[in-house]
Amino acid sequence: MKIKYLLLSLLFLTVSKIDAQEKRKMSLKEAISLVITNSNEVALANTKVKTSQLEMETVKNNKYPSATISGQYLRLTSANVKSNLGSGNSDPNAAPSTSPEVSQLILGQANVSMPIFSGFKIKNSIQASENLYKSETFKASHTKEQLALEVVELFAGLYQAQETVKLFEENLKSAHQRATDFSAMVDNGLLARNDLLKSQLQESNIQLSLDNALKNVTIINYQLVTLLKLPENTSIDIDIETVKSDMAQTQLLTLNAQRNDLEALNFQEKASESNIKIAKSGYYPSIALVGGYIAFDLKDVLSVNNAMNFGVGLSYDLASIFKNGKNVKLAQSKTEQSKHAIAILSNKIKEETHEAQENYNLSLKQNKVYSLAVEQSEENYRIVKDKYDNSLSTTNDLLEADVLQLQSKINLALSQADIALKYYQLQFASGKLINSFNLSTK
Repeated sequence: MKIKYLLLSLLFLTVSKIDAQEKRKMSLKEAISLVITNSNEVALANTKVKTSQLEMETVKNNKYPSATISGQYLRLTSANVKSNLGSGNSDPNAAPSTSPEVSQLILGQANVSMPIFSGFKIKNSIQASENLYKSETFKASHTKEQLALEVVELFAGLYQAQETVKLFEENLKSAHQRATDFSAMVDNGLLARNDLLKSQLQESNIQLSLDNALKNVTIINYQLVTLLKLPENTSIDIDIETVKSDMAQTQLLTLNAQRNDLEALNFQEKASESNIKIAKSGYYPSIALVGGYIAFDLKDVLSVNNAMNFGVGLSYDLASIFKNGKNVKLAQSKTEQSKHAIAILSNKIKEETHEAQENYNLSLKQNKVYSLAVEQSEENYRIVKDKYDNSLSTTNDLLEADVLQLQSKINLALSQADIALKYYQLQFASGKLINSFNLSTK
């Protein structure tokens, strides 16, 4: 009896702890919205998208002219300056003129360069950066889909644990009352002590199962609260009817959505194809329009102002003739990798979608069986109880019927959550989990 009172005390403390928590009724849609808003993983994914966008904008700047301006002031010491300009004297025997003393030089210049041909390197670099940006965007969307699925799985697990607790608590009361009644019957010589021990053993087993179910509620609730970044003392209350309502609104959605992770790989492949063209651009020269302005002053000797210049600049890396072939092959190899990755993922998605569809169909069939089983177990318990009351069945029969009834109710509760879980796993496999809740991922 001491053990029984100890178990009841632990149950009371556990329940009191749960009651002290801040209860919050939450829909699945709200939970997914919270994880998209608060998750560190989403924040990291969004940061990567922003970084990729900035990289793209940086690459696009290469198509615009580059301009530089510079100026120098130089102090000269003992400069020997000779000039053949403006002497007007061609007599070699004439006495040389005296060189002026030069102590400083002022130089200023401005240059502008406008690329007009780079072997299509700039154009393809821009295309590659745009595709990488799109790829990163779809990666971020897939991250959000994965987190949404994690929320769904925790939601289903928490509902199953909570419903199991309710059923065990209800059954524990009945088991305790039966043990109390049996004890009185033993005291009055109406029942064998062995039957009392069987009922007490069943009560203890139910208590142990309840404790385990309460533990599961605590663990899963903590995992969900942590994922959603809610206060640790939050107790989430799940209404399965709201989940069913959300499901009903999306039943007509088709399964032709594109997976974000596959889209990300498709744009990576396009970027790789652009990289091949970038590598091949090394075979071509670079041509640019150039222009500038120069001014300088060599004190007491020469001053130049308004020295404008313009023309065409040409450059070519001779080493590319020997080295660039490897760069092209490397880019081609990376493109082949992308193609293989796309093929592998495409097959995987087909398999996942087919399996998810079959699992969902099975969950619907099982739910019908479990619903019927509850009716059957309740009727079976009624019949056995009536027989027991009329001394036509044993205590074992009664306890067994009670266990069957409890198990059938647990199976039904688990099945209801399993339907929702399998349904949203199907949505994830087909790439439209978040869209099924009409939520924005931006």
